[in-house]
Amino acid sequence: MAKMQFSIFIAVAFIVFSASTNAKTASPPAPMLPPTPAPAPAPHHVNLTELLSVAGPFHTFLDYLLSSGVIETFQSQANNTEEGVTIFVPKDDAFKAQKNPPLSNLTKDQLKQLLLSHALPHYYSLSEFKNLSQSGPVSTFAGGQYPLKFTDVSGTVRIETLWTRTKVSSSVFSTDPVAVYQVNRVLLPEAIFGTDVPPMPAPAPAPVVSSPSDSPSADSDEANASSPKSSHKNSAQTLVFAPVAMVVSGLVALFLC
Repeated sequence: MAKMQFSIFIAVAFIVFSASTNAKTASPPAPMLPPTPAPAPAPHHVNLTELLSVAGPFHTFLDYLLSSGVIETFQSQANNTEEGVTIFVPKDDAFKAQKNPPLSNLTKDQLKQLLLSHALPHYYSLSEFKNLSQSGPVSTFAGGQYPLKFTDVSGTVRIETLWTRTKVSSSVFSTDPVAVYQVNRVLLPEAIFGTDVPPMPAPAPAPVVSSPSDSPSADSDEANASSPKSSHKNSAQTLVFAPVAMVVSGLVALFLC
C-alpha cells in the first residue's frame, strides 16, 4: 500500500514539474502590429483626346493634334507636372472660315508650332486672366516668339496676336491642372505669318436714314389736300352772288331810264 501511494506521489510530482517547465519555456505571444494602410488611389488624369472628341465640335483641331503628336505634349504636361496646362481650342467653323492666310500652305513644323501656340504651360482659371492681362504678352508652348496678349473686359477674356483678335467664348473644362477654353478664331502667330498683315476690310456703310425735315411735312400734306376744297368753295360762292348782281344791274338800268 505504501509503495502504491509513493508511486502516485511520484507521478503527480512529475506531472506538476512538467507543467511548470512547459510554462516557463513557452514563447511569449507575438506583439500586435498596426494594420498596413491601404495604398493611396492613383491620381485621376483628364484624357484630353476623349475630352476634345465629345466637346465642341473640335474635330479639326483634334485631328491636327493627333497627327502632329502635339496632343502627347499637352497630355504629359497635364499628367506629370505641377504647372498644368491651358489650351485654347478653335471650333471646326473657325478653321472653315480661315481663308487668308490659308493653313494648307504650312509645313509640318509650322503647323506644329501653330498648334503649340494655342496652349500655355500653366493652368489658368478664368478669374486669373485679369491679372495675366497686366503682365504683358505671355509665352506659349511654342516659345517666347509665339506670345499671346490677354485683356479682361468686364469678365470677357480677349486674346490677341498681330493677326488675330478673338475672345474666350466658353469654358469647356477647367479643373486644376487642366483648362480648356473655346475660342472663335484660329490664333495666327506673327512668327509664322510675318508682319505683313493684310488690311482689314472696310465696314459696310450704314444705311441712309432720311431726317424728318427731308420728308414732306404734315402741314404741307394738309395744305395740298385742302387746296381742291378751297377752289370748289370759291366757285360755289361765285354762283350764289351772280343772280344778285344781275338784279342790281337791272334796277339801276330802270332807274336811269
